[in-house]
Amino acid sequence: MSEVVEVAVEIVSAVLCFILVKFMFKPYMLTREARYLGLPLGFAFLGISETFLAIGIQQTIEQLRLLSLLTRTFAYVFLATSYYFSKKPSKNSRLLWDVAISLIVVALTTSALLLIRSSQIGIQIPTNLSVALRILALICISYICIHTLRSHIRSPEPSTIWIPLGFILLGISQYSLIIWAAEENYAPGYAFAGALVARLAGLSVFLAVSYLSFHKKRGANEKHTA
Repeated sequence: MSEVVEVAVEIVSAVLCFILVKFMFKPYMLTREARYLGLPLGFAFLGISETFLAIGIQQTIEQLRLLSLLTRTFAYVFLATSYYFSKKPSKNSRLLWDVAISLIVVALTTSALLLIRSSQIGIQIPTNLSVALRILALICISYICIHTLRSHIRSPEPSTIWIPLGFILLGISQYSLIIWAAEENYAPGYAFAGALVARLAGLSVFLAVSYLSFHKKRGANEKHTA
């Protein structure tokens, strides 16, 4: 895959993520509950990750590539944490949510500084670390898929089935990247190309669901006020 195409895919992915942040920030604006910040924060970090990667590829900056990988992993940690606390509105869960988010932010900042510092002084980042981060991201995505599927089974609605489908596509993308990262010299280019296609498909599903949900709610509000 050419560098131009790869950069274009990363830019499109970043744009889709930032549009999703706009839609997903609305529940927090309405309720002012911190637990609703997980989804927009997660997709914001995904968008930042794709932005870092696009610049890193174009400018050949290895530090940005590493930072992109780390940011993407923590984005999925944010999303998994958000879904874990989504059904726990008690005071204790809110406190745990605040503590969890604080710890994640501290861990992300510390890890980013260590990665950047290590690359600056010439320490090689092992391939195993890259694979480990992608596996952690896949574990988080798998948890989200199970959580959203269970929610759909408990309260089946035509629109909710698309949410686990979107995360399944992101999981396929992440799994393909694990194969590519583990055997970069031997894995076929199809694994990497398939990862990019699956990611774009997953983000497109989320965008379609968010857009339709937003307009459905706005239509219901206008009908109610009429």
